Amino acid sequence: MRIALAQLNPIVGDIENNLALLEQTLVQVSAERPDLVVFPELFLVGYPPLDLLERGWFIARQGEALEQVARISRKFSKTGILLGAAVRTGLAIGKPLYNAAVLFLGGNRLLSQPKTLLPTYDVFDELRYFEPAPCIQTVRLGNEILGISVCEDAWNGPPGNNDRSPIADDRFRRPYDRNPVAELAEAGASLLVTIAASPFWIGKEELRYSLISSHARRHGLPFVFLNQVGANDELVFDGRSMALDAQGEPILVMEPFTEQVAIVDTTAKGRPENFRPLGRVESVYRTLVLGVRDYARKCGFKQAVLGLSGGIDSAVACCITVAALGPNNVLGVTMPSEYSSKGSVDDSRRLAANLGIRFLEIPIADVYHSYLRAVGPWLTAHSSQVADPGAVNLQSSVFVSLAEENIQARVRGNILMALSNKFGHLVITTGNKSELAVGYCTLYGDMSGGLAVLADVPKTMVYELARYINRERELIPRATIEKAPSAELRPNQTDQDTLPPYEILDEILARYLEQDQSVEEIVAAGLEKKTVEWVVTAVRKSEYKRRQAAPGIKVTTKAFGAGRRMPVAAKY
Repeated sequence: MRIALAQLNPIVGDIENNLALLEQTLVQVSAERPDLVVFPELFLVGYPPLDLLERGWFIARQGEALEQVARISRKFSKTGILLGAAVRTGLAIGKPLYNAAVLFLGGNRLLSQPKTLLPTYDVFDELRYFEPAPCIQTVRLGNEILGISVCEDAWNGPPGNNDRSPIADDRFRRPYDRNPVAELAEAGASLLVTIAASPFWIGKEELRYSLISSHARRHGLPFVFLNQVGANDELVFDGRSMALDAQGEPILVMEPFTEQVAIVDTTAKGRPENFRPLGRVESVYRTLVLGVRDYARKCGFKQAVLGLSGGIDSAVACCITVAALGPNNVLGVTMPSEYSSKGSVDDSRRLAANLGIRFLEIPIADVYHSYLRAVGPWLTAHSSQVADPGAVNLQSSVFVSLAEENIQARVRGNILMALSNKFGHLVITTGNKSELAVGYCTLYGDMSGGLAVLADVPKTMVYELARYINRERELIPRATIEKAPSAELRPNQTDQDTLPPYEILDEILARYLEQDQSVEEIVAAGLEKKTVEWVVTAVRKSEYKRRQAAPGIKVTTKAFGAGRRMPVAAKY
């Protein structure tokens, strides 16, 4: 069977645009006369549509779009059209919708196969909206009997088998009591097809490929897997759609992070070299670039602004933003205080010149001291402790306590938001996951903004990204990478005055946040108990900050945001 794989980037909620994209794709491939054109999961509404699915008018609009797909299919009468849609169940009880794969041919709906396995872990909450499939069925199209499934239906299999399946070791997929792919094979399917909206995280590409390859080998059937591409809010979909032969070898693996339409012959023989996974750092970099580009585009922003401190976080965030939007659409702002080193300002200026972006220098000392004159007496009169009693602001004769440090950050945040309000720029925040985890960030200060590019990137990986960005030429000044990280909010300050070394901090955070290890388990792995307890306590105490943070782009298995739901008013 000749199948056109339409790895496309739908916009959530934009049913008319997504329908037009479908029709354009059919016209594009019509000369090749494919037997079937496959579109992603929930393609007409985009994924994830969230509570839009609870709006009756929205589902009605999608129903009209499905009728339009039926009319379009009459124009391409010999080509099947398979797409994902939210379909009404018609049931008196239970959820009102199915997450379904719908197959059209010649104006007729041949099949509407609901999703059987509805994920509720990490960022997913499909049982909130959908009813699981009441049954699984195959459908004949031409000379093939298609076994069609939707995303999570392919993420299950017999654990502990000897077929190199990743399922047994994949703690992110809970075992289900059904295996839809196996059921389709047992029902006589001659070709397996899965439509998906499978988001990226580090290692997902290899795991996904291993999973689909395992299904094909186990059942001795060709397997077509079609994934969405693009970014919606926190999630980035990397595409990497594929067609595998009956031995699980890749006939075709599509480009990552790119819209692409390709035609594959499912009778062809696959070759192992057709799958070349991206390197870990490159995949994260491309995820972040696509995440920024689509977030800005789909939210209606054409330009972005961010603060440049001369540090590595703002430099990496700036490079990613420039790669996403272009240098003409990025404004970098350095806002030195009396504690900012000349080198930091010079490094910011050099970075902006290397990238070719617009650059502003707005000193904040006067604003800061005006602020201190207004509130400084109250801060000193009513505070029995300061963060560093030896750090004195000579101009104002006010101790540089944590409160005074945060005032500087909030002045900077206000300046960036003023520029955003005036010129319609998206404010990019530059804090990394390590800092956000332990609260080493200022609420309404450096946390102010519309998108947190590095919110799921640990500090140690920020350095890896910087080296990747500089792989061909020096965009980020060497001094920025080599100097000790510092917020520069008081004299001679460095991050390591407050935080453990980032290598240790990031290991503890990975174990605590991503692997769900307890303090005792982390200490048993050889890490100092006092440090572990400090980190875990800091994570808990900072929950209220993260609840108010800008959305961040997910790249790890456990990102702050929709996939991590922890109470704020709690003691544990």
